[in-house]
Amino acid sequence: MQLGLAHVNMGWMSRPEAVAEAAREAEAAGFDTVWAGEHVVLPDPQVPPSPMAPQDPALDSLMALTWAAANTSAIRLATGIVILPQRNPVVLAKQVATLDVLSGGRVTLGVGAGYLEPEFRAVGANFAERGAVTDEYLDAMAALWYSEHPAYAGRFVSFSGVDAYPRPVQQPIPLVVGGHSAPAYRRAVARAHGWYGYGLTPEQAAASVTGLRGASGRTERAAGLGELEISVTPRGRITPELAAGFAAAGVHRLVLVASPRADGPHRAIEAGLAAVASL
Repeated sequence: MQLGLAHVNMGWMSRPEAVAEAAREAEAAGFDTVWAGEHVVLPDPQVPPSPMAPQDPALDSLMALTWAAANTSAIRLATGIVILPQRNPVVLAKQVATLDVLSGGRVTLGVGAGYLEPEFRAVGANFAERGAVTDEYLDAMAALWYSEHPAYAGRFVSFSGVDAYPRPVQQPIPLVVGGHSAPAYRRAVARAHGWYGYGLTPEQAAASVTGLRGASGRTERAAGLGELEISVTPRGRITPELAAGFAAAGVHRLVLVASPRADGPHRAIEAGLAAVASL
């Protein structure tokens, strides 16, 4: 069971010294990843299904991970997740490639289709067709990263006669898909190296693994992608019993949230290490 540290760009970890401290301590403890989430704006006043208050601080995920990269040497840097249809895919491809170069090939790109209509409206993004937009944007970014002569022609993005260097260090950049819907499961199986679920119990994680297995029976998966890696942020504080439940459900990585305490990420790191040591 691998361990990651979530939200290194949010809440009390949105301060520059806290981002650096959390990334360094997670790396020193043997965690394999730090994860940064994303909300560009939030509904004000907060209304369901918004997960955060509008005044809750959240740094841009890629910029926070760049800061984390500058303060570490080996830990991987994961977006958990970028809301892909709210981004310009050509600009995002450049940003991700840049971070991969600056970090020496440590980026894991987690993406999702999003679910907050007010955020889409504020950004000017296509909420109604966000799933189809997500699929096109993934193809367009892949063309910019991996094609000798990048070109793409779709409903939502088109380009040709352009190029973008430097290419990412990793060929390919590991892709993770988030979300608990049938389209998200299909997207993960068809395109991604991993799947990410947030705020789950072991029972919910098992249900998602079942959904992913069902999608795998209906969706072609490229052999080069290998086994689909399952990452989950548990609901509540991790314990050895919970870790065992997640392991039984087929989870490969627990991405832990550090509580807003004066001792920084220590408690989450120590609890995670103790929980997986018993497996």
